[in-house]
Amino acid sequence: MKLLLHKEIQNLNKELLALGAIVEELLRKSVRALQGRDVKLAREVIDADEQVDNREVELEESGLKIIALHQPVAIDLRFVVSVLRINSDLERIGDLAVNIAERATYLAGAEALAVPIDFTPMAEKAQEMLTKSLDAFVNMDSTLGRQILDMDNEVDAMNRQMYCTIYELIRKNPEDVEVLLHLLSASRHLERIADHATNIAEDVIYMVEGKIVRHKPEEYPVSESCEGKA
Repeated sequence: MKLLLHKEIQNLNKELLALGAIVEELLRKSVRALQGRDVKLAREVIDADEQVDNREVELEESGLKIIALHQPVAIDLRFVVSVLRINSDLERIGDLAVNIAERATYLAGAEALAVPIDFTPMAEKAQEMLTKSLDAFVNMDSTLGRQILDMDNEVDAMNRQMYCTIYELIRKNPEDVEVLLHLLSASRHLERIADHATNIAEDVIYMVEGKIVRHKPEEYPVSESCEGKA
């Protein structure tokens, strides 16, 4: 019975890593579509959403079946619970990648701004966080998981700065408000992807150490108003 449990846990692990690889690729494509205003690439991301949704449901069913049939305990139970939570976060990242692709589709048909908005640093950081969170899961590395928690603060700061930049551009160029709001949405989606990568890192820490580190007070100051920063 124990041998069968471990075999099913290994299969669950493979299913999660396969989903993680798909979501990583969708995020890369959505960022490239946004940066290059590439409608074809954006459509590939949007069309893959159903595949991610189906895999998320199948993986959840597999995890719940393990709990119901084998009633795992200790590290096995923590692993299955963590996989179910990570599965949900990966599906949400997939949804956010689709949202970014939709912004890219709109922007491809809009007139370019006189002052371009560079998402590269935030996008690279969010992608790095996702990759490292999955690496932490694969290697059962709670130390790497804690590094990801610190990286989230950097993305939050980038998002606040992006908000201030776009806020000021809207004030100076109200005729560009629709385009700028789509760009602001893209920034918010990247920030949320970093949040979900952080959730994955928190689940790795729980899986390895049995410690729940969610809902801890944030260690960075509340953002200042954008007024007067121009």
